This record gives sequence, C-alpha cells and structure tokens, in this order.
Amino acid sequence: MHPARIAELLTPFLGESESRFGAREADKLTSDDFRHISMYIDLLQRWNARINLTAVRDPQEIVTRHFGESLFAARHLFAKRSFGARLPVERGELNDSGKSNESGKPDQTGKSAERGSLRERGTSDDCETAGDSGRAALQGGVDGEKENRPLGLAVTVADIGSGAGFPGMPIKLWAPEILLTLVESNHKKTIFLRELARALTLMDINILNARAESLVGRRFDIVTLRAVERFESSLPIAAGLVAPAGRLALLISTAQLSSAKAALSQLALRHPEWSNPTWQVEPIPLSDHRILAIAHIDG
Repeated sequence: MHPARIAELLTPFLGESESRFGAREADKLTSDDFRHISMYIDLLQRWNARINLTAVRDPQEIVTRHFGESLFAARHLFAKRSFGARLPVERGELNDSGKSNESGKPDQTGKSAERGSLRERGTSDDCETAGDSGRAALQGGVDGEKENRPLGLAVTVADIGSGAGFPGMPIKLWAPEILLTLVESNHKKTIFLRELARALTLMDINILNARAESLVGRRFDIVTLRAVERFESSLPIAAGLVAPAGRLALLISTAQLSSAKAALSQLALRHPEWSNPTWQVEPIPLSDHRILAIAHIDG
C-alpha cells in the first residue's frame, strides 16, 4: 500500500493533519515510518496466506483496525517521540546471532550501534535490570521527559499474546528506544515475528515462544494486552508482570472494562507492591465499542 494512503487512513488515530504525511512533523509519524508500515503490511499478507495471523484480509482494514488501534495506544503511552534516539547504558551487549529459539528463552533480533564508548542494552537479563532498577524515576509516567531518569534506564514493554505483532510492533515503531518483549505461545507466529523484526531492522526486541505465565519473576514498565483468548484468565497474568509504578494497557471492548476493573482491584488487594490502580480510558477512533484502558499501578 502506498505510504500516502496509509497516512490518510491513520489520521484519525494520530491527530489532526498538518503535513503531507497526515501528521505533525514534530511528534508524529514520518515518511520512513509509513514506509515501514507498508513493508509490514506486505509481509503480513504474504505470511497470512500460509498461517492464520489475522482474520482481517483487506489492507485498508489492516491499517485502521490493527495499526490505527496500536498507534493510538502508543500515542497515549509515549506522548513525545524520540525518533530513534536510544539511551546509552553502562553494561550489556547484544547477542548478534538472531537465531531462532524454541525453548522460550529470549531471541534477540537486530544489533545496536555503538554510541561513543558505550553500547546499547539488548540482552534479556538487561531488560529485567532496566525494569527493576531505578523504578522511582518512572513515577508519573514514562514519556521520555523525566529529567531524573538514571543513565541507561530504558523503558521495558511486554506485549502479551502478540500474534501478528499488534500492538507491540507499532509501539516499537513509535518509540524505538524501548526494550520490547513479544510473548507468543504459537511457534509459527513467533517465526513470523522474528522475520518481521529482521525485515524492519528493529533492534532491542526479545521474542519469546512461551506462555505469559512462564515469565516468573519478570517485571516490565508497561504490559499490553489485546485480542487474547480467555481474557478474564489472561488479565491477572498480564497484570502480575507489571512493575510497581508501571502501567497495564488494554485494548478491549467497552463491555470488558467493568470486569477488568474488578479483576485488578481484587488483585491489588493481594499484591503487596500495588495500591488500587487508577484508570485512564480513551475511546478508540472509528469504533463505537473499542477502548484503550490504561491501569496505572502505583507502587
């Protein structure tokens, strides 16, 4: 699909158009972003002919339903874009192999460039460190504007039941500095995700062929959940992966909101690191029943 058409379709999700790409140049998507989205759609359609990645087949509907919804979430989770700038870190190097891993261990895709004498963080162990150290610096949000964020502390994001990569991959396109973990139990879908990350040359992505409940002891600044089976049983698992002062972002129907609030309130009573979560609810453009619900976990 032509990038200009993608930009037109995404305008309701990105805000008012102020440029020929359908976005404000200062903090919205660029021509390179739209080109990457076009590549993503092409790859998705080719793979979808062999494995069932999405029931949505029409390219324009893929843009609005999948990319639009995912980027709408990205806008609310990361209010200001960094356009690829990454934080230098004090330790950790990437595993350059990019090989498939069927054991449920992280698969590091892509290679970070050196910046001065420091190398960007990329291993799974470093992802855990980024999520657990310096947590106080993330109080009040992780929009990239905190002056007191420790050197090397990148935001960790986990996308549970990632499937074809939504919303995790579009969030990564929007905020390339994050450390992203895609959790997908279906082996064929994880192979697609690895191929996608390589095709888009995205860095700092861990792709786990595993179930979310196997990630014992892991914590992330942001956890996303969208279109998963058994939502009510998956929700507590996803919430348990959120670090104190983190956020749980749900792309759900309005009918699911009350059960989500009730489940998290009950979970907060049993979770020693949480207080009762506060909620931010945003209606998704072009939908009369879909919402973005973000639970802020104080800790």
